[in-house]
Amino acid sequence: MTGGESESPAQSAVNGEDGPANGAAAQLGEALAAAQAKAEEEHGLYLRALAEMENVRRRTQDEVSKAHKYAIETFAESLVPVFDSLEKALKDESSSTGALREGVEITLRQLRSAFERGRLTEINPLGEKFDPNRHQAISAVPGDGSIAPNHVATVLQKGWLIADRVLRPALVTVVQGG
Repeated sequence: MTGGESESPAQSAVNGEDGPANGAAAQLGEALAAAQAKAEEEHGLYLRALAEMENVRRRTQDEVSKAHKYAIETFAESLVPVFDSLEKALKDESSSTGALREGVEITLRQLRSAFERGRLTEINPLGEKFDPNRHQAISAVPGDGSIAPNHVATVLQKGWLIADRVLRPALVTVVQGG
């Protein structure tokens, strides 16, 4: 081009000069590039979060599995001495009745201690009001006045609780209501 001629907008765009259309296209290109970079960054964060959630889920699942598998371990450890005592009692053939009784009492104390550590509590409801959630009535007996109606007259078999849950209800007879 010679000195006095002016370029058209198309020619200035081709020559790299800024015109109104070329400036807008450059801004849009930069905005698109920034948006793509931000989207890639966010996608990477999303993938890392997914991977972390999967790891947490897997670790939690492993911990629950181990808890189920070894939940009784502490209770079992406290029962082993009871087993040992009973086994020793059976091996000892020279014991007198008194010594045997003493050994059984010691073993029973060990067992009670193991039950306490395992949060196992006996239900012995003699004289208590009948509770169908904790007691199983085998029969009803007429009252003689010493025990109130709908109260436990005799305990045929003690019940057991683990924490607050009934493991086995107590088998009882109940005084008939009047």
